[in-house]
Amino acid sequence: MDGFAQLDALAQAALVQKGEVQPRELVEAAIARIERLNPELNAVISTRFEQVLAEAESAPRTGPFAGVPTLLKEIGPALKGARRSLGSRYLAKAVPNYDSLMVTRMKEAGLLFLGTTNLPEFGILPTTESQAYGPAKNPWNPAHTPGGSSGGAAAAVASGMVPIAHANDGGGSIRIPAANCGLVGLKPSRGRVSNAPEVDGFGLGVDLCLSRSVRDTAAMLDVIGQPGPGDPYVAPAPERPFLQELGRPTGRLRIGFSTTSMTGTPVHADCKQAVRETASLLTDLGHEVEEASPRLNGPNFQQAFLTLWMASATFQVAFLTEVLGRAPEKHELEPLTWAMAEAGQVSAGADIIRAQMTLQVKARRLAAYFGQFDLWLTPVLAEPPLPLGAMAQNREDPLAPLMRAAEVCVFTPIANATGHPAITVPLHWNEAGLPVGVQFMGRPFAEATLLRLAAQLEEARPWAANWPGVAALA
Repeated sequence: MDGFAQLDALAQAALVQKGEVQPRELVEAAIARIERLNPELNAVISTRFEQVLAEAESAPRTGPFAGVPTLLKEIGPALKGARRSLGSRYLAKAVPNYDSLMVTRMKEAGLLFLGTTNLPEFGILPTTESQAYGPAKNPWNPAHTPGGSSGGAAAAVASGMVPIAHANDGGGSIRIPAANCGLVGLKPSRGRVSNAPEVDGFGLGVDLCLSRSVRDTAAMLDVIGQPGPGDPYVAPAPERPFLQELGRPTGRLRIGFSTTSMTGTPVHADCKQAVRETASLLTDLGHEVEEASPRLNGPNFQQAFLTLWMASATFQVAFLTEVLGRAPEKHELEPLTWAMAEAGQVSAGADIIRAQMTLQVKARRLAAYFGQFDLWLTPVLAEPPLPLGAMAQNREDPLAPLMRAAEVCVFTPIANATGHPAITVPLHWNEAGLPVGVQFMGRPFAEATLLRLAAQLEEARPWAANWPGVAALA
């Protein structure tokens, strides 16, 4: 044990800021942890150890994350010289020659990138089991998935390889791995984090991180939660830094909660119990809690969301074909990705516009709900962490994994479709010892409220001492 693994990112940075530790020491310790733990977890799929050790020598000593080692997910923002494969064999040689704006901001804050993390192909599924890189495994039980699509990042942070890691979320891909691995996962509001110079055609995706502490997540939002040039959506500037919000009182919040699926599919008893126990804790903390759900017409919502999800896969393949100068061969894409790309071609422009308008109507109905409640509490998933292989690919029924995902992921896509912020916090473990997360969704741009409540829950039910069996402290 190196002594750093039990510290969150801000605590590690404080050692550097005080001159007690050099960035290279933090990096060397993190490399050792990755080399020890990654063979079992398969969380990290490419490394840049030589480069980062050199970068550590001249790393800033004054930023909020001074000298802190981190990892970048292989989809979304670009890190010059680091592979960005999107989890696909088709893009196995894709290496950008520039840094995205958020990567630049993370570097300026002192973060040092050790490598990239595992993910499902194109970030499609809520499990990380790509044919290109193999399955990432859950540190709480390696027979189970850490979730997806930021599953590699979650396994790396939960096991203590690094204290914080980049993640992004287009349908739950921050919150699902956070729930499965016992972490904090905030999906910011649409427009809060710039992805310049990249684009997101449907406005579903947003970047941030996975962390072990609420304060690390708040600090990361302060670092990258700013607009960029030409952003199609721009959130209003916060009143004060998000990290400062954690010391402010939450006030008495009115919180609605739901334990039933809007599509009528079953919700596991463990997931319901996690919500009800959280509701009881909230009541004890002085909040007003009531069982109440917004009227969203779940099947109608899900169909509209899947229409955009299919169209996005079609666009991705067409765009990459243009960039690379060649179309993928069938063996270079997984059966699901290939089938989704083909299915999306069937959707006419009118179908896509209709889907977008349907989701806009849902956003207005959700606004009515938030006229009554400050927050909405739900499970993150309809089931506890699934065994590996539960969404296995096959060419006979290539869309089967997506349909299985739709059964499990009924709560998270709502925030993506409507642009609302949502956070999951680790408050519950089931009898099998697996984390079962709960989600709070807030009004648009209400990240401060979510973070203040999360900090209150972290104080009331501390989780920092909870470590999985496969971990740096094990």
